[in-house]
Amino acid sequence: MATTLSEAYRNHPLNLHHIIPLDFSSIRTLPDSHAWSQSNDSDNNFSYNESLSIPIIDLIDPHAMEQIGFACEKWGVFQLKNHGIPLSVIEEVEVESKKLFSLPAEEKLKALRSPGGATGYGRARISPFFPKFMWHEGFTFMGSSDDAKKIWPKDYERFCDAMENYQNQMKVLSEKLTHMILTFLGINNSSQENKWVGSTNHIGAIQLNFYPCCPEPNRAMGLAPHTDTSFLTILHQTLTNGLQIFKDGSGWVPINPNPNTLVVNIGDILHIMSNARFHCALHRVVVNKTKQRYSMAYFYGPPIDYVISPIVINCVVPRFHALTVKEYISIKAKNLGGALSLITTT
Repeated sequence: MATTLSEAYRNHPLNLHHIIPLDFSSIRTLPDSHAWSQSNDSDNNFSYNESLSIPIIDLIDPHAMEQIGFACEKWGVFQLKNHGIPLSVIEEVEVESKKLFSLPAEEKLKALRSPGGATGYGRARISPFFPKFMWHEGFTFMGSSDDAKKIWPKDYERFCDAMENYQNQMKVLSEKLTHMILTFLGINNSSQENKWVGSTNHIGAIQLNFYPCCPEPNRAMGLAPHTDTSFLTILHQTLTNGLQIFKDGSGWVPINPNPNTLVVNIGDILHIMSNARFHCALHRVVVNKTKQRYSMAYFYGPPIDYVISPIVINCVVPRFHALTVKEYISIKAKNLGGALSLITTT
């Protein structure tokens, strides 16, 4: 799995300065390399709106499928409760993630992501598209978390077991949500568009995120605005605020942490498949002066050789050209914010 996704990135390697994170433990003032505008909101000309809240959907509600579909149309994101993932599984992943990021920088760098790789420790892969660096460090793995063995060669079992269990349960939840979403779009389980769901060669990745306390949070950015490439992303966030979604006409809306819910957001692939009926959620993360923040994202999508094409019903004109997942990853690796516009049919 890691090899196939790395193959998609191999032709677009990053420079090491875009991979190696700052040693945040030694920083007491905001360096110029991480200093964004005086106000992130004014810099982006986007307002900040605390009066709105994204939908919270109960997965065991008999109308959950319709509610999910409407949330995808209006927001591109929702919070999911009664999702079936035991709290103990989530808490164990949170504990292991905190243990990882609390290590000295030289220990974490043993698992540094390669320039053309998809897994390991490092900065967000979107870093080259922005003039300043983000107040963030991450660790990515798919399937087996072999990179953890580079850090703990004799004591990796607990970390790997926790991540494997979490990943397996996220895959099951992702498949369930995907079937519901495709059914809402009018695609039955036997259709060609549904055959990849449940396959062993899907793309599934875990991204552990850490946002340290920041001396000047109003001049820093935890994670710059972007959309995910995936079909969908399922996120657990700790109880520190920071994640925000952009809604047209309303500005940036916070997604307040709730220990009993997971955040689900729509990625580019589902946006394309829905023929732009579903929003792909533009989101960002802001940082905090006194509180650290952690999150664990699971990215789910078709295999890299799967052909993405819009689902069109009742003679609706396709808004995007068909292309493989690998081809789209390649386009986005060169054009982060403009990838979708490059495959439109108009």
